[in-house]
Amino acid sequence: MSPTTPAKSSGGKASNASSLVTMGEGVLPDHELRRLVDRGVISSSASIKDDQVQPASLDLRLGEVAYRLRASFLPGQKVVADRLDDTMVMHTLDLTGGSVLETGCVYLVPLLEELSLPKDLSAAANPKSSTGRIDVFVRAVADNGQAFDAVPAGYKGPLYAEISPRTFSILARTGDRLLQLRVRRGAKAETREMVFSLDLHPTDGDVVGYRAKRHSRVVDLKAIAAHQVEDFWEPVKAQGGQIVLDPGEFYILASKEKIVIPVDEAAEMAPIAPELGEFRAHYAGFFDPGFGVKQKSGKAVLEVRSREVPFILEDGQPVGRLVFEKMTSPPDVPYGAEGSYATYQGQGLRLSKYFGSTED
Repeated sequence: MSPTTPAKSSGGKASNASSLVTMGEGVLPDHELRRLVDRGVISSSASIKDDQVQPASLDLRLGEVAYRLRASFLPGQKVVADRLDDTMVMHTLDLTGGSVLETGCVYLVPLLEELSLPKDLSAAANPKSSTGRIDVFVRAVADNGQAFDAVPAGYKGPLYAEISPRTFSILARTGDRLLQLRVRRGAKAETREMVFSLDLHPTDGDVVGYRAKRHSRVVDLKAIAAHQVEDFWEPVKAQGGQIVLDPGEFYILASKEKIVIPVDEAAEMAPIAPELGEFRAHYAGFFDPGFGVKQKSGKAVLEVRSREVPFILEDGQPVGRLVFEKMTSPPDVPYGAEGSYATYQGQGLRLSKYFGSTED
C-alpha cells in the first residue's frame, strides 16, 4: 500500500496527523516518519536531520544536560520532570561541551525530540546497535510511563533516555544518538518468528568473539573507528566448539544463521526463553527492512552477559529469537540500499563502529 499525500493544515500542527499516512497497521517506514516530522507529530528544539530517519525508525538525540540519579525509576503516574528533585538527582552534567558518563552510574537525559502522537499511533524505543555493543544500557522514558521503552498511543510530551554504562565509561555530547524510535499503527502484530543459534566454529581464523576489558579508557561517541580494539577487548577462542562465560562479563558473539529482513517487514530480537540458559543474549534489537538483502547474508551480532554462574555455550546452541512484523509499506530506502546509512550491512562478527574493523 502506498502512502497518501498529506493534507495541508493550518500551522502544520499534529491535529491532522491521521491524514498524513495510510490507514494500514504495522511499523511506519521512512517516508511516513518524514511526514510525521513535517507536521510536528515528531518535533525537536533542533532541526531533525535527514540521516536520523532510518528505514523503519528514527534516531533520537541527547539534549543539553544529564542528571546523575540516585537510582533508576519509572515515573508511574507522574511527569518525569516532577521527579527530578534533590531526593533523586545527585548532580547535573552539561553535555553541550561533552561530559563523561561513568560506569556503575545511572543518568537521565532529556532528549531533543518530543512527540504529539494521534490516538492510532504508538512507539517503542531500543538502543542503537552501536550502543548495545559497547555495553551501555539505555532505555527510553516517557511521562506517566508504566514501562521502559514503551510510548502509548496518543502520547504528547517529552522523551528521556536513561543511560547506565556497564563496562566502558563514555564521553557524550548534545546530539549524540544512543536510541532509536519505531512508530507503529495499531497493535503489535507478529507475523513469524526465527530462532537463531551461536557460531563457535568461524570459517576464517579461530576468534569466535570478544570479551570486554574492564577499567579501559573512555569511549568517545564522536570518535568513529578511532579506538584501538586491543585497548578495550580481548579475543575469545573456542575449544572444541565451546566457550565458558564468566559471571558478569560482557561478550560480543555472532549467530550461525545469516539474517535477511524482507523490505516489507521489520524485525526485533526478543528475549531468549530463560529455560535455554543463564545469560542475556541481546541489548539492542531492531533490524530494519532490507538488512542482509543485498548480500543475501548478514549475521546477528549478540551482546551477551552471563548472570550469576559460569555458563558453557556450545556451537549451534539456540541463543535468541527474531520476531518479525509487517510494515505499513516498504521504505523508500531499505537498509543497505544506495543512499542508506547502513553501518552493519552484511556483517559477520563485528564490534561497534567506534572500533577498528574486526570482520571475520
